[in-house]
Amino acid sequence: MRAAVLRAYNEDLSLEEVAEPLCPEDGVVLRVLACGVCRSDWHGWTGEHPRVKPGQIPGHEYCGEVIEAGPRSQWQRGDVVVAPFILSCGTCPSCRAGQQTVCSDQRLPGFIEPGAFAEYVAVPRDFNLARLPEGMSPTLAAGLGCRVTTAWHALTGRAALQGGEWLAVHGTGGVGLSAALLGRALGAHVVVVDVVQEKLDHALGLGIDAAVNASEGDAAAQIREITGGGAHVSIEALGIPVTVNASLRCLRPLGRHVQVGMPVGHTAHMDVDMSAVYMGNLALYGTRGMPAHRYPSLLGLITRNKVDLSPLIAREIGLSGASAELAAFNGPTPPGVAVITDFQS
Repeated sequence: MRAAVLRAYNEDLSLEEVAEPLCPEDGVVLRVLACGVCRSDWHGWTGEHPRVKPGQIPGHEYCGEVIEAGPRSQWQRGDVVVAPFILSCGTCPSCRAGQQTVCSDQRLPGFIEPGAFAEYVAVPRDFNLARLPEGMSPTLAAGLGCRVTTAWHALTGRAALQGGEWLAVHGTGGVGLSAALLGRALGAHVVVVDVVQEKLDHALGLGIDAAVNASEGDAAAQIREITGGGAHVSIEALGIPVTVNASLRCLRPLGRHVQVGMPVGHTAHMDVDMSAVYMGNLALYGTRGMPAHRYPSLLGLITRNKVDLSPLIAREIGLSGASAELAAFNGPTPPGVAVITDFQS
């Protein structure tokens, strides 16, 4: 099969013919219909992600059609499914408590085993998969990937965002824009922060209440003014010190900060304004992914037309275009995300 392989950090992926994956006993082989290109892939491509090594096939935001099912699979040939990027074991104490994102025995296609920047991908533990709702395009489903699922769990499973509250979102890439749109669907007032005016204008055009250009002054102070005292919930969607501290400082007393951006490599350890946490009696939450059992709550929101996430998808690209999309994350990016839909070009 054709695949894009990481051979050296910060260099173009190598387009190669590699062996097709073997079908797991408890899983399936999917013909990949679409796969998102994510900032988490970029962390692996740059060498900052500690688990991603040369030889890896990236790609963890995928939708595909079952072409082979193992003897312990619950799916059949022809089923179209979407996957969380964390494949939990289903039996450890965390899984039994419904908290699969902190499973003690995770499988991670795209990070430590072959991912979906390829024509086919093997998916073990296929009880984690969810059926693609009728009428939803595979491209949109792949665009949901980790960005929308992570944003949904951050808002509802961690911060418990309520209608009428103010939500601040720092960074309007895929996960940040997802959080903003989902927050609005939940009835919150939303202010977004970025340094790219085009992305802020894009968010405002989608109905977001307010936008702050962080390159034009103190973002936290502007948010406190806009919200009349500070946001109730703040999402940090980049994983860098300046936005982490702006997220903390923009909150009102008893506010909730959710760390969504991945702090790895040189940002794994950073100076954080703990005085703001202490003085504001703030709550800090970490989050990563979404438990698989929560897919119906998110997919139902979309299929009932409670939220339109199609504006997230900016570009459909060929497999050969993945390298350019990864390199683009080195600087400020334009609005929207890219999804690989052509695995022959």
